Amino acid sequence: MTTDHGGAAKRAAAMSSLGAAFGITLLKLMTGVLTGSLGMLSEAAHSGIDLIAAGVTLMAIRVSDKPPDSEHNYGHGKLESLSAAFEAVLMIGSCVWIGREAVLRILHHEHLELKWSVWPFLVLLLSIAVDFSRSRGLHKIAKQYNSDALEADALHFGTDIWSSAAVLVGLLATFVGERFHIPAMEYADPVAALVVAAIILRVTWELGRRTMDTLLDATPPEMRAQIQNDLKQELTATEGVLGVERMRVRRSGPDTFVDLTLQLPRSLTFQRSEQIVFAATEAVQKRLPGADVVVHTVPTATLGESVFDRIRAVASRSNLAIHDVSVQEYNGGLHVEQHLEVPETLSLREAHEIATQLETAIRAEVPRIATLLTHIESEPATIATAASMEASKNLEQQLKQTASHFPEIMDVHEITVTRGHGGAANSVQVNCHCTLPDELPMEAVHEIITNFESEFRLDHPQVSRVLIHPEPATDNRR
Repeated sequence: MTTDHGGAAKRAAAMSSLGAAFGITLLKLMTGVLTGSLGMLSEAAHSGIDLIAAGVTLMAIRVSDKPPDSEHNYGHGKLESLSAAFEAVLMIGSCVWIGREAVLRILHHEHLELKWSVWPFLVLLLSIAVDFSRSRGLHKIAKQYNSDALEADALHFGTDIWSSAAVLVGLLATFVGERFHIPAMEYADPVAALVVAAIILRVTWELGRRTMDTLLDATPPEMRAQIQNDLKQELTATEGVLGVERMRVRRSGPDTFVDLTLQLPRSLTFQRSEQIVFAATEAVQKRLPGADVVVHTVPTATLGESVFDRIRAVASRSNLAIHDVSVQEYNGGLHVEQHLEVPETLSLREAHEIATQLETAIRAEVPRIATLLTHIESEPATIATAASMEASKNLEQQLKQTASHFPEIMDVHEITVTRGHGGAANSVQVNCHCTLPDELPMEAVHEIITNFESEFRLDHPQVSRVLIHPEPATDNRR
């Protein structure tokens, strides 16, 4: 809805500009022919260019507002820049013609006998008023909807005020020169035409430079400082972002496209990376509303990475799951043990090849590793079935009795016992929750839980697995 409304507003502004340009051009041309003023004829030529430019702008806006399609993935906004380039070419042509005629009249001491009337002055004053109103209206719509074509027209028509004023002064000076017989002032009309040509050339230079920047995908000047300083600092300050490797911004008509490459710690999960991408997109769109943002992420090693982080990063890069990584240092080297999970459908040879490739990559990443032992575990491909069984009072009491051997364990609750089926028909698994002090370090928690499990299984060989969930005393959900 907003896009349709913006397109309609831009087309309405272009249509009103076209109508105003037609009326002013016609009046200037008639006045220039009737009075013989080169300044007025040059103004008519200038306004004629405005008329052609307004027509081209209207057509460009109609096409550029079309949505992206399979052939134009970035939309049709570049057509606005092409229309501005065409307008610049027309303006250069008018500069050449006006300058040539003015110089010839000055060098050959030629001047026309002006037929004086009040009409040239009225037409010029009307032109100044219309151009002022038209320039402000176009500038407002151009800023509101980021239209390069309308902004170019607003800048162009704004300079018409000064060129009309120059012609007005030239006519007055010529009149004074003829009235009081001052020969030098009789050439004020062609001099005013040169001033008009200079103004057109200045506008053409600014318009051409901006148009070329847009066509060559240069970062808009008003965005450069904002992007290079504020936005990069904000993105770098985002938690998890190590740096901005690359940031590219391009404009296509009213649309802005931003391409970001962020350096993220390679230990981040996909979920966390996605959250950072969303945060970066919001940060960009906050400064550049409506921008189409594409964020690329580059996993990057950090200076604070531990050996464990680097080993896990290698496994993640190979899309492998490892756990229970332990590292010991003695005899000047690192000795690593790890558990690797592989699908249970693999053969031993296939699993061993995967483990060997992983070990080779880890050694390349951490050259200090002297020995590396990988325990290969099969990861179940199917969901195992189990039957719940009543925990005997004796088993429950003995579990609590074993827990009493550890002073840190405050209680044991939610005890469940299951028995496997099929090949694991005699497999018994015990699950329970135990309460521990809130401030107990996880290293101590792990040691207590491991010793608790080992002691209980030693006393009860029929139990194949014990899963213990530790809970802090303040969050004891019994």
